[in-house]
Amino acid sequence: MSDTTDHSLGFVHRFPLAVRWGDLDAYGHVNNVNFLRYLESGRVAYAHDAYGHPVGPTGENVILADTQCSFRRQLHYPGDIAVLSRTSRIGRTSMTMEQVILQAGGELVATSRSVLVWFDFADQRPVPVADWLKARIAAYESILPQGM
Repeated sequence: MSDTTDHSLGFVHRFPLAVRWGDLDAYGHVNNVNFLRYLESGRVAYAHDAYGHPVGPTGENVILADTQCSFRRQLHYPGDIAVLSRTSRIGRTSMTMEQVILQAGGELVATSRSVLVWFDFADQRPVPVADWLKARIAAYESILPQGM
């Protein structure tokens, strides 16, 4: 992704956050671990808003199987950010989520791609992504995910 592109294109879900003083490390910028926490907060909020289904360890629900984060620029306190999230692909038992973190002015801070698995907690195994969930995601997203 280029730093001059409008990174909000194609993203419906936006989760605002404030950078906290405690997020900083000895270098005076936000520690890399906190980027993953910001992305997690965006994923959980996305599940609540797009799925209409809170994240939790009962029944069938989503779990994180893999995540990647590319750091594009330093982030400092004070500051406001937004985590933008979208489902870009739906497979048989998994979904790919793309996310970006933007500073208040729209500058790209980080990009991320994660694999989420639809999981049956009673049987402790992946199961096919529920049809109701596919329908919710299709209705929520502005760009239909691959595999739909």
